[in-house]
Parts: sequence; structure tokens; C-alpha cells
Amino acid sequence: MNMRKLYTVLIAVACGASALAQDIPFDKNYFINQKDAFKQAYSDFKDGEANYNKGYYHEALESYLEAQKFNPNYSVLNYRIGVCYMNLSAKYRSLDFFEKAYQLRRDVADDIHLMLARGYHLNNQFDKAIAEYKAHLAVLAPVDAPAMRPQIEKYIAECNVGKAMVDDQARAFVDNAGSVVNSRFNDHSPLISADESMMIFTSTRNNGRILNGDDGQYDEDIYISYNIDKNWRVPEAIGEPINTQFDDATVGLFPDGQQLLIYNGRKGNGDIEVCSLKGDKWEYPKAMPKPINSEYRETSACFSPDGRKIYFVSDRPGGYGGTDIYVCTRGYKDKWGEAVNLGANINTEFDEEAVFMHPDGRTLYFSSRGHNSMGGYDIFTSHMDDNGNWSEPVNLGYPINSADNDLCFVISANGRHGYFSSVRPEGSGGLDIYRVTFLGPEKPYTLSGEDNLISARSQPVSDMVMEASVELVTIRLTIVKGTVRDAISNDPVNATIDIIDNDKNEVIFTSQTNSATGKFLVSLPSGKNYGLAVKADNYLFHSENFNIPAATEYQEIEKDIALNNIKKDVKIILKNVFFETGSAKLKPASYAELGRLTKMMSDMPAMRIEISGHTDNQGSKVTNQRLSEARAKSVVDFLISEGIDASRLEYKGYAFDQPVADNSTKEGRAMNRRVEFKVLSTE
Repeated sequence: MNMRKLYTVLIAVACGASALAQDIPFDKNYFINQKDAFKQAYSDFKDGEANYNKGYYHEALESYLEAQKFNPNYSVLNYRIGVCYMNLSAKYRSLDFFEKAYQLRRDVADDIHLMLARGYHLNNQFDKAIAEYKAHLAVLAPVDAPAMRPQIEKYIAECNVGKAMVDDQARAFVDNAGSVVNSRFNDHSPLISADESMMIFTSTRNNGRILNGDDGQYDEDIYISYNIDKNWRVPEAIGEPINTQFDDATVGLFPDGQQLLIYNGRKGNGDIEVCSLKGDKWEYPKAMPKPINSEYRETSACFSPDGRKIYFVSDRPGGYGGTDIYVCTRGYKDKWGEAVNLGANINTEFDEEAVFMHPDGRTLYFSSRGHNSMGGYDIFTSHMDDNGNWSEPVNLGYPINSADNDLCFVISANGRHGYFSSVRPEGSGGLDIYRVTFLGPEKPYTLSGEDNLISARSQPVSDMVMEASVELVTIRLTIVKGTVRDAISNDPVNATIDIIDNDKNEVIFTSQTNSATGKFLVSLPSGKNYGLAVKADNYLFHSENFNIPAATEYQEIEKDIALNNIKKDVKIILKNVFFETGSAKLKPASYAELGRLTKMMSDMPAMRIEISGHTDNQGSKVTNQRLSEARAKSVVDFLISEGIDASRLEYKGYAFDQPVADNSTKEGRAMNRRVEFKVLSTE
């Protein structure tokens, strides 16, 4: 190619590039032949400018987008659309407009490199983001550099974390919870019952109230959905008295789904309130007392599974910076103790938010802008050891976390599914609820066996095969759930359920069945000998024993419990009465159960009972007769020592004459070795 031809080509290319990148302001001289369309577009632009200057980014964006349809090549307009998106939920959408603004005019704004960097960062284009962050640092005025540099360096560090996490992704699937749950408005802060049968969440969908112009959302209300046949049903507003004309948001849910913590915007900074479910009706919310609520902001909270602790987020003075996570413990007469900061291992100089305690009582999940976040809030987990110390928080990784805010993580009791809030391109609108399915670490590859080699002739296989995935975390927890009903009518019973540490003779947790359904759910961390006592007025108490070794992994146990009315000849097995092997000596772990029997006898001074001892069929009849009678007498002696008149008590040993299970199995023999009481009279 000769020089003259080359010169002509270069000029043509330059002119073409210039034409593509021409910055066209809103000046009528550029649109002489489009006067009417220009007039409307210019009006939209001016409306956008007015709202933009007031900080009403949603309304500004609507007007700007209309104006941009007419004139897509105005650098300032594209830049300001990007800024609007950056101040709303879908921040990732800002990038296209910042790129266009920069293409049209390199000096469109002093912070254009920062805005480009934020756009790239939020779209996981980490190398481009780092380059633009550095470009912004290079053009900062000397007077601004000291204040801006730490934040920019943090952004760069987040990008490097993001690169590493994308390269080493967590073994998990992240799926949008779907259009049944999510709407085109913000849907966030999901809470689930321990068995994943119910979800309560916050939404700004159309609730018939005021549409806010600054963010295009309605006031927050609380909604509830039920999981039936592994599908979430259409959510319904939880209604009064929880939803009000103010913002009402979900905060925390007790594992059995019968106590709900909410945030209510009635006062100043808002308060955390607790609501109880009685039957199928929620009671009026009650504000949590000091020192939980304060004159400062408390934005998130959750109960420990035994209800004795509450973890919450506050920006009160004395923390490590921003919002911190605190804990209060319920003490004597249910009074809450002082708020204790969880310390520097959990809290950082940046904000911590959205705290959630797993039903195992040891595994904490929370969101943080600090630690090794890849951008915005990331979700972290920490585990409490036997001494009450928290482990170094672990980032849940990509794709669970993103470069934008990822908040309000909760997880099912079995550790299989988690739910959280995020804004992502595949979402329904603003914030959406997402579900995580954890796969766990990959098992190692193994060499193909002989059978693989033989079958390879008909269907080739690789030399390596992958074993099945395992669960992410070993959850050592037992969920006991079921219903309590009247033994005769089968009607649900409003009963109290006490969970007892048999070794310490201590009630560690008390719950209520749902009065309308009789349902209950309790979580029992592994490593204790538990007694479960079910009590209701005018019924004999019912007991269960769960001796759960420390190594026991996650399990669910269903118990449908029938309570007997107090009447003659009714028999009750005392399942938490234990003896030394081959002996009639009571173990201390029996005292809690016998204490309940003592109280029942004291409350009903006219009742007389028979205590009976029973054995399996191992050994001679004579030996078992003596042992069963001696054990029954030991129980009677204990009751007398506690003040029960001997005239109200009889005892008898039945050896193995009255089995309740098959003596040919180990389990059956264990069930036959028991102590019962029978009501002889109630008058």
C-alpha cells in the first residue's frame, strides 16, 4: 500500500471513530429537524436533573432513561444514569453507562475512573477495576489523596480477594428462590424454621400503601410462605398487628417458628420487637428491653436455640467501628444481662450486620464489610468452641458471595440449604431471595476398577471416576418435632415442653406447643443426655429420653405424643429414671424426672399411685423379680424423702411378666427395662 492510500485510510478511520464517540449535549441546534421530540426529551432531562440534585435517584433515573432514548450520546446524561444506578439496588447496571460516558468524553467527571472501577468491580471484572482504581488514585488532588487512599486500597484488596474466590469457587449451587417468592420489588431478609417448612421475609411489593419516590419501593411489610412438597407456596402478608403503616421488617425467627423478632420503624431509629404465635394468630409485638434496644440503631437480632441468649447488631458507642455484633444473656427472673461485644475476632472497624445463630447453638453466620470481603457485605461463618471462643471467620466464598451486598443468610438445621438476599443480573428486580445448596468438598478421584475396564468396550469411561459429594459441614444436632394430642379425643393440646440436662438436673429450655395444631419443634445439640417432659393442665406428664453422644450427626426424630387425662388405672412410663447396672441404686440423672412426679403428687394431694418395676427376660425369674421390686421401692423411697406421704404410694415388681416390646432384640429389651406409675385413685 502506497503512503497516499495509507494516509487516506487512516483519516477515514479517525473520522469514523470521532463520529462514533461524538458527545452531543441537549442543545436544540443539534436536533433542528426533531423539534417536538427534542422538546419532550429535554423536559425529561430537566426533570431528571431536578430530582438528581435532590438525591431522588429513582425518579431521576426514570426521567433520564426517557431522555436517553432520544439522545443516547450525551456524556453527562450517561454518567448521571450510571450514578443513579450506583445509588439504587441494581448497581451492576451502572457500568454500561459509565463506559459510554467515558467513551464520549474522557473528562466527563472528576471521579469517572472511580465510577468505572466500581462498575467493573460490581461486574466481577476485577483486573479492569484495579486498573481504574489506580488511575483514580493517580489523578487525585493532593488535598484529597490522604482521605481517599485507604478506601481505594480497600477496594483493590477486595478485587484481589474476588479474583482468588472466583478461581477457587465454593462447592455450592446458588438459585433464585423463584417468581413465587420474589417480585419486581425488593424481597429480602428471609427467615426459615429449623426444618425448612416455613419462610418469613420482608418485601416492598405493592401493599396498598405509599410508593416512595426516592427508591420506587412501597413501605416494607412482612410476608409468610410455606414449603409444601418441596415447593414454596404463594406468600401472604402476615397482617396485623405485625404489619403497620410504617416499615416492618423481619429480623430473627426462633427455630420452632413460634417467636418472631422484627424491626419496626415507629420510633426514631426503630426498635427490635418480639412477637409470639398463639395458635394461628400472632400477638401484638413487644419491644425488647434495655440493654438490647437503645437510643442507637439496632438492626438485626436472633435468639440462641435455647432462648437464653440474643445476638444483635448495634452502632452504640464503644464498639470496634460502624455496627458491631453483641450478645445478651437471659438471667434470673428472665432479666437480660448487659450487652457484651463479641470481640475483635468477629467485629472489625467496618460494619457487621445480619447475625444468625444456627440451631446447633455454636455456628454463627453474619455479613461484614470487613475481614476478607470481595466487595460490599460478604457472608461469613464462625464457630464457638467449648470455652466460648470464636474461630477466625470464614468467607462462604463465590458464588454465594458477590462483589455487591450479600446479606441476611440463614441455614436449615441439616446444613443442606441456605437462604440470603442479594441483587444479581438474573434476579426479578431489586433485592431477591436466593437459595444455596451446599455440595461440600470434592472427594478424591479413584482409579477405575476392573469392571470399568471391561465395560469400556461398549461404553468408554475415563480413567478416573468421581465419588459422590459429601455435606459441607458435619452438623451434630438432633431435631425432635411432632404433635401433642389428647389420647382419647385426638385433639391438639396446648402443652409445655421442658428440655432437661439429665446429668445436671437442670431445665435448659422451655417451649410451648402451638395451641391450634399441637405441633412442636426442639433442637438438641449432640453431646448430652436429654430428658423431654411434656406437661399440660389436667393431664399426666409424658417423658422421653434422648441420650445423644457427641459424635452423633444430624438427625430428625418425629414424636406424636398422646397425653392421658388424670384418671384411675392410667399408666405412665418414667423414661428418664436410671439405675446403676444390675442394681436398684438410682443415678442422679433420675432426679429431674422424679422431681416432676413429686410435684404432680404435691399438686394433687388426693392421688394415690403404684410404682412398678419391670425387667427384660435375661436371667432367672427370681433374680428379675427381686431387682424389679427393689427398683420400684427405690423410687417410692425417693418420693417419701421428698415429702410424699407413704400412704399414697405402693410399689410392686413384675419382673418380665409385662413386656412392652420383643425381648428377642436389644432395643426391645431396653424398652422392657423400665419403671412405671399407675394411678390407683384420684379422690
